[in-house]
Amino acid sequence: MKKYFAEMVGTFVLTLLGCGTAMFLGCNTPAGVVGTAVAFGLAVVAMAYTIGGISGCHINPAITLGVALSGRMTWKDACGYWCGQVIGGIIAGAVLLLLTNVVAAPDLTGGLGTNGVANAGGPMGACLVELIATFIFVLVVLGTTDAKVGAGNLAGLAIGLSLILIHLVCINLTGTSVNPARSIGPAIFAGGQALADLWVFIVAPLVGGALAACVWKGFSCEKCAKEA
Repeated sequence: MKKYFAEMVGTFVLTLLGCGTAMFLGCNTPAGVVGTAVAFGLAVVAMAYTIGGISGCHINPAITLGVALSGRMTWKDACGYWCGQVIGGIIAGAVLLLLTNVVAAPDLTGGLGTNGVANAGGPMGACLVELIATFIFVLVVLGTTDAKVGAGNLAGLAIGLSLILIHLVCINLTGTSVNPARSIGPAIFAGGQALADLWVFIVAPLVGGALAACVWKGFSCEKCAKEA
């Protein structure tokens, strides 16, 4: 249970700080885009070195799916991680809604930092963006955390920096999800179109995470063949 709780806390922190930055800094200027990207990346780095030793710091259902498909965790644990992550995202969404009613600063995103499909040309375009971005992100996670060829203690930094890069590319297209739990929490409380489009930011990241697991398995098998 401790690792599931750690995943809940980590996802809460990621969603609160990342979406909170987007809300109060805005994403309609270059400074806002960069600031939001850095906030998400630094949140991942901070949590990686806080709860990494407890749960591995997935704080993302797509990562958990990739790890499970790679055979690094049981499906029972994966389900526990998913529950913790979604609960953490929902709690963060509730806190963000509370902040908009308590803090004088307005929500510059107009929707608690939720994701959208309009700038990507609609649901199919957004699916493509999120699938590719999540594929890259989860592949980085699987590679840097590999027990034999990974980055060791530097994995958290590499993962956080890669998330910053992904946000810089995708924020103006979809608001960058690559994480169903980060999308679910704010969308529940924002409602409207954000909730209607939520399926995109659940399905596409999970497919991207699964594809990353397949590719990394291919790399691992090739590595094993060379060693043999």
